[in-house]
Amino acid sequence: MNDLTHARRTGHGDVQGVEHWTSKGDVRLFLWEKYVGSPDGKPAVLFVHGSSMASQPTFDLTVPDRPDSSVMDWFAQRGFVCWSVDMEGYGRSDKARDIPCDIANGADDLAAATDHIRRVRGIEHVVAYGISSGALRAALFAERHPERVARLALDAFVWTGDGAPTLEQRRKKLPEFRAHNRRPIDRAFVRSIFARDHPDCAEPRVVEAFADAILALDDSMPNGTYVDMCSKLPIVDPARITMPTLVMRGQYDGIAAFDDLLEFFRRLPNPDKQFSVMTGISHASFQQKNYRTVYHILHAFFTHPAPVYTGA
Repeated sequence: MNDLTHARRTGHGDVQGVEHWTSKGDVRLFLWEKYVGSPDGKPAVLFVHGSSMASQPTFDLTVPDRPDSSVMDWFAQRGFVCWSVDMEGYGRSDKARDIPCDIANGADDLAAATDHIRRVRGIEHVVAYGISSGALRAALFAERHPERVARLALDAFVWTGDGAPTLEQRRKKLPEFRAHNRRPIDRAFVRSIFARDHPDCAEPRVVEAFADAILALDDSMPNGTYVDMCSKLPIVDPARITMPTLVMRGQYDGIAAFDDLLEFFRRLPNPDKQFSVMTGISHASFQQKNYRTVYHILHAFFTHPAPVYTGA
């Protein structure tokens, strides 16, 4: 492990940030850990990023005069040890292999990440949050390794893709996505994420700060998750998601079609499950004006007391 530690003072105490590196075969993966005081004995939350941005811009963003822009800091201040990982092909992780970095590859990255977390911190299971294609990665990982995921939150999730206008538009470019393993991104692309569903859900200054953070790390992104979401759904079997699960759907989200998610939710076998519609949210929940609503919903689920089952 090669660790570099720094501290950032917040209004609720010192949040420590620790840099970690691990390997998936010959692929080097970057992990980011945050906590207050000591990580020992705290519940661990693993944040899983989406198709078009790495982990730190998504989960550890700083925006002047916007309190709690970092969801990792917010959860760390409330007693969690927080982890994120750059998938292969993103951010600070390796980008050397000429592969599309699809959903299944991302689930492999999460297996390597949790191997590392267990090895260095002794943490056997996490509560996991994934957004958009990150929700698909997290769900597939949870299928494969149910013993590692205590609770699962899926935000901006897509099951079959039926009724998703954003995916309908994206499918028109499917031949282009299949022809190249990476696609270029720029500031206009980041802005388009917030303009396509409901343009008033995010503050322009937050969008620009988000774009700054994304583009500081990447000028292109893998196409594998786009190809999967446009042509290979369903990837996840709800019957195999056995842990307590929260499905989070932004009011205006053009990817997470309401009826599609309800059918997925209906098929989840664990009775400890919740479905939450987030008012005033489109996509990229943590960068929206109502981001604190998202934090509240997620924190309530992750701290929910275990139910006492009384039988049939």
